[in-house]
Amino acid sequence: MTKQIVSYIRVSTDKQGKSGLGLQAQRQAIARFAVTEGLEVVAEYVEVETGKGADALDRRPQLAAALTEARRRQRCPVAVAKLDRLSRDVHFISGLMTHKVPFLVAALGRDADPFMLHLYAVLAEQERRMISQRTRDALQAAKGRGVMLGGPNLVQAQLAGAASNKAAADKFAANVMPIIRQAQAAGANSLRAIAEILNARGVRTARGGIWAATQVRDIIRRSGVAAA
Repeated sequence: MTKQIVSYIRVSTDKQGKSGLGLQAQRQAIARFAVTEGLEVVAEYVEVETGKGADALDRRPQLAAALTEARRRQRCPVAVAKLDRLSRDVHFISGLMTHKVPFLVAALGRDADPFMLHLYAVLAEQERRMISQRTRDALQAAKGRGVMLGGPNLVQAQLAGAASNKAAADKFAANVMPIIRQAQAAGANSLRAIAEILNARGVRTARGGIWAATQVRDIIRRSGVAAA
């Protein structure tokens, strides 16, 4: 019997998500990996999210849904094209391991065990820190040479912050709507019923809490769909 896997694909910006940049490459990498290893992709979850921080799972409803689907299929592995599609944060990778769902990374091969995944995550995080430090050093050197490094004024910063918050809310709604549509297709004909399904699947709200009818309504309205 062919072993089943759940595919998880993530891009980090709205622009990448809308254009498909990165999505198709990841999908093809996982498909090639599945064919080579005799695996069958039985479900695919696509996320558009930055995923920064150790609590990023709360902001990744599609990853939460992929984990739930994998557990439903008797600990079916979740497959990604590259480890950084899960995260570049070693603590986040460690936290995923506590869900007791196996992970497969196409770029590392089927034999990469949890210890190897931790090791690669540590190396990736160290590389990220080194790049960040080099950037700070370069900015400090430029400042020492008298280069003006001024930023936006307070009003511009506030406007940028508001725009960023709206973009994050829109992005979260876009990621949750496919799950809401699945719930509706399965017979959930009220906001409360949809909320119960989201909670049962382990999907968290944008703030990491549990769903209520009003929050489901807000997501549907933000997505430009008439609320149920």
